[in-house]
Amino acid sequence: MKLENLYPIFGLFLYFPEDKTEYIPAAITMVIFTIAAFFAFRLILKVSKKEENKLDKLMKESKHSKDK
Repeated sequence: MKLENLYPIFGLFLYFPEDKTEYIPAAITMVIFTIAAFFAFRLILKVSKKEENKLDKLMKESKHSKDK
């Protein structure tokens, strides 16, 4: 298959507008989702740290009860 035959298919996925202001909504959306991903990551780390502390406490309690 010749590459020239695929140009109409590539055109469906690649669109570079002449008017560069069309990039503004995409940039705003990307910034919003990047910020949301950052805060989601921080939340996951915070919850994970709390769960780790709970597990450590539980392990210490079980170790003390086992020693008695």
